[in-house]
Amino acid sequence: MDMDVVVIGGGVAGLWLLDALHRKGYRCVLLEAHQLGSGQTVASQGILHGGMKYTLSNLIDPGAKAVAQMPLIWRDCLAGKGQPDLSQTKLRADFCHLWRTGSARSRFGMTGARMVLRVKPTEIPKADWPQALSGLHGQVYNLPEQVIDTASFIANLAALHKDRLLKIDADNGLTFERNTSGNVSTIKLTHNDQSLTLAPKQVVLTAGKGNATLRRMLGLDEQTMQIRPLHMVMVKGNLPTLNGHCTDFSQTRITVTSAIANDGQTVWTVGGQVSEDGVKMAPEELVKHAKSEVLAVVPNVDLSNALWSTYRVDRAELKTSSGRRPEGVTLMCDGNVITAWPTKLVLAPQLADDVIKQIAMQPTGEPVCIDNWPRPDVALPPWELVESWMELD
Repeated sequence: MDMDVVVIGGGVAGLWLLDALHRKGYRCVLLEAHQLGSGQTVASQGILHGGMKYTLSNLIDPGAKAVAQMPLIWRDCLAGKGQPDLSQTKLRADFCHLWRTGSARSRFGMTGARMVLRVKPTEIPKADWPQALSGLHGQVYNLPEQVIDTASFIANLAALHKDRLLKIDADNGLTFERNTSGNVSTIKLTHNDQSLTLAPKQVVLTAGKGNATLRRMLGLDEQTMQIRPLHMVMVKGNLPTLNGHCTDFSQTRITVTSAIANDGQTVWTVGGQVSEDGVKMAPEELVKHAKSEVLAVVPNVDLSNALWSTYRVDRAELKTSSGRRPEGVTLMCDGNVITAWPTKLVLAPQLADDVIKQIAMQPTGEPVCIDNWPRPDVALPPWELVESWMELD
């Protein structure tokens, strides 16, 4: 079956790209080996960053410039005014709160962030502070960074393209054939007693950490990718809603987002510096550290009956000489194979634009119809996968 583009990897990057390709008339499908959004997307906190966290230590950080335009694009899509139509995506919060520790260094970092951001934080009166921050001394700001339910976002995009999504067995049911010039000529899929052969003009890898394995299968250098791990913390209980960042000069001390679990309890996901420091910690050690940090920056919250857990997630990116985060979207081109990493969830629209510019071929405009092939499900959020929660004294 002839294809203009085959996308491999069904997270935010792959699904946004699939939507953009389809709207431009490309004959395209997306292949997913696990669940849509598994890996990084559904595990992310869902904050549509506008660059604040990248301005705290360096006012001309290119990372801040790269994301500055993105929240406005997402906002239109979430309101049903842009493409893709994300009006069915659940919005956890329309903005984040931003607060700081009492240090002079922290005040300097906050001032810098307000100077450089396109969407600037504004101070809010104490009467409007969220309940969780009522015990603070200092200022609380409103930062127009929306927070999305990442699983519902994935489900929203998947529903728009269910006929173009194919579940694959990457270990035993995926074979690439390359022609004499090194381009991918066919992709052979097998599932039970079924088989399907795709003949793509272009292949795009958007599988995050899985890009390394796919590149190895294609005979390409897999050492072009770096992994930056995080160890995230989850707190569940009778907690107030809180979405935001506590900054301490050049770092985000903690980032908290709130969701409602299937059992009706509130779950806080805690990231920021806590999740960086936690990489080398065991879960028990990390939750004790995280509790101490949360109580230090959210002093009035009651954690006495809270339940705790952690999960690890790897941020997959193009390798940099410093090992630090790339400045923005990164693409690698090898014949008719593009390997793509968005670097941040919010940069998915930019990745789609960059890939389509790189493809530079006319779309065929022919619809795709593949019946009787398994379709991938949407991944569950991390707190629905916990088998045993921890209690702390």
